[in-house]
Amino acid sequence: MRIIVTGLVALYPVGGVAWDYFSYIIGLAKLGHDVYYHEDTWCWPYHPLQKQYVSEGNYSAQYIKYFFQLYAPELNDHWHYFHLHETSFGMSKSAFDEVAKTADLFLNISGACPIPENLSNHCVKIFLDTDPGYNQIVFSEKFSWSENVERWCQNLLQHDRYFTYGENINSHDCLIPKLGLDWKTTRMPIVMDLWNSISKINLSQPKNWTTIMSWNSFKGKLVYQGVEYKSKDAEFEKIIKLPKQINSSFLIAVGGITTSLKWFEKNNWTIISRFLSSMKKNQKFKQLADNEWQVIDAPSNTLTPDQYQNFIGNSRGEFSIAKNIYVAMKTGWFSCRSACYLALGKPVVVQDTGFSSILPTGEGLLSFNNLQEAIYGIEQVEANYTKHSRKASQIAQEYFDCNIVLKDLLENV
Repeated sequence: MRIIVTGLVALYPVGGVAWDYFSYIIGLAKLGHDVYYHEDTWCWPYHPLQKQYVSEGNYSAQYIKYFFQLYAPELNDHWHYFHLHETSFGMSKSAFDEVAKTADLFLNISGACPIPENLSNHCVKIFLDTDPGYNQIVFSEKFSWSENVERWCQNLLQHDRYFTYGENINSHDCLIPKLGLDWKTTRMPIVMDLWNSISKINLSQPKNWTTIMSWNSFKGKLVYQGVEYKSKDAEFEKIIKLPKQINSSFLIAVGGITTSLKWFEKNNWTIISRFLSSMKKNQKFKQLADNEWQVIDAPSNTLTPDQYQNFIGNSRGEFSIAKNIYVAMKTGWFSCRSACYLALGKPVVVQDTGFSSILPTGEGLLSFNNLQEAIYGIEQVEANYTKHSRKASQIAQEYFDCNIVLKDLLENV
């Protein structure tokens, strides 16, 4: 089939975001399909080096080009970044329009882009929800703080099929509003070939349990049926004392570091910062002295897709909380980032969102609901690290391999 895949890589050109979306491009191409990446968000892109949104699209375009040259050179001429709905990078607008006219499938990941104007009439349009609970509540409540919310809602209803990372959506304990739509479930696909080579390089035993996260909260209050749902800060408070209660080392790479500092200071954490050679090379935050967490700036340390891989490869495993909304609504969401840790044979100990009833847990992948369960999970892995590492790789192969995930997705379509 001829497939168009959308994403947010140009809008947020950092390592983790690139893998979130380009894994679909490469995975579908490996299955033999004619695949194209298209991004048309109408927004100023974020420049991770300047740490601000910029009006130009050159950096984002170069970032996309770099990824395909490094990981999938056969797709070098299969991407179109329509910057501010005015300027084309990669493919020309006319060349992309010709692709759109003959497309069989339009896979709108995260609902990132409007449906192309010249899309063929027979093309099946798929909305793939990667932020379960949040997207459905915004659609239901249409908050005034949500920019262009009416246009986004109209765009959502123009699709033919609906998929979600909220794999628990059809269970009785899941609180996600279904909006009268028939939601199918899916999960992050991992192109295992592109991760296996990295796993063979890192033969040492890394010291730090790590994760990569953003502390950016929602732009306004996310209230549904009288309940306010929050982001990660509300859940992090539950495990804040972890490093002092266990003999393990923890390092978190945090995006939106300015927002993070305000949160840490509000909770009386001591921040010790060290500047590199200049501000242009970013700040590196080393210690959260009060509770013995180590914190670094995520964009500086996981900027490129290969830096992102190396950061995970140099980790002992992942330890992370989830957004409050994923936990409180029992969404069954599982992190794309966590899937990447598993692909490198890194054990994962993460907060349960309801995924423990869907994915195998106990070895390689362990879930927790509170501080005591988090401590237990880390201790279990450390007691037999080799066994858990081997199981992590097995889970990645059996549940996240792109060949399996994407074939299931297409069959469901």
